[in-house]
Amino acid sequence: MPSRGKVWKLLLGVHQISASSYIYLVELGPSSLDDKIRNDTFRTMTTDTKFIEHVSEDMLVRVLNAFVWTNDGVNVLAAPFLMALPEMEAFHTYSTFIWKWCPLYVQPTMRGVHCGLRLLDLCLRSLDPTLYGYLRGKNLSANTYAFASVMTFSACTPPLSELLQLWDYMFACGIHLNILFIIAQLALIRTELLQSSSPVNILRVLPPLRAKEIINLTNSLCKNLSAELYDKLVRHAYDEQVSDELGIRTTTCPNWSEQQDDSNDLPAYMLDAIDTMRK
Repeated sequence: MPSRGKVWKLLLGVHQISASSYIYLVELGPSSLDDKIRNDTFRTMTTDTKFIEHVSEDMLVRVLNAFVWTNDGVNVLAAPFLMALPEMEAFHTYSTFIWKWCPLYVQPTMRGVHCGLRLLDLCLRSLDPTLYGYLRGKNLSANTYAFASVMTFSACTPPLSELLQLWDYMFACGIHLNILFIIAQLALIRTELLQSSSPVNILRVLPPLRAKEIINLTNSLCKNLSAELYDKLVRHAYDEQVSDELGIRTTTCPNWSEQQDDSNDLPAYMLDAIDTMRK
């Protein structure tokens, strides 16, 4: 087994692997989400040659169907685990990652994901008010441009080789750092964003990951966050209290994020202007 896989298992607390339980789940056959899984896996990292050579679509389908038998949702986060570990160990490590470290991300309401999006806005406002204000002036919040990056822990952005390095760091120091990874990615294109009259066009597809630079920026970002905000960041993927503290409303409505009132993210002078207009 590659050393990366061994380290990931240790960092995520995977101490036991049950062949019988995985075989049992696989033998249950296709899950209720099999069609959706196959539609998703057909598109998973199709441009990454190393991934295609190392991980077959059948492997990915088996792992995801087995996971669905233990959970009503599905998540294509399994792909990087299959790059680092043999199939059965990838399943158990992936499952531990979901259930132990980010259970709120796979709730039907995706409570953890929406907490992450709100925290991304709050962190950006604190760390870079100029960029935050410019994007908000263009009606751009994290809900608009970062949903996929938050939900997939940046796995939606290539290349996979750089993602694996980010995950090495994330598993060692905390999965909450993905929110800061995204802010670091914004920092790398900050000048381009601020000079663009339509930054949404840039944010539709983030540039390829540059792990070393993102990690370096993330270290600096951590040092400049308030203790209170950082604490919420650490807890948001598993502690429901964070969503209550942030005023997150949960619903299974697919347009949930569009219904959120982000006005409490605005600077005081903008809140005052909005109140004046409403009177």
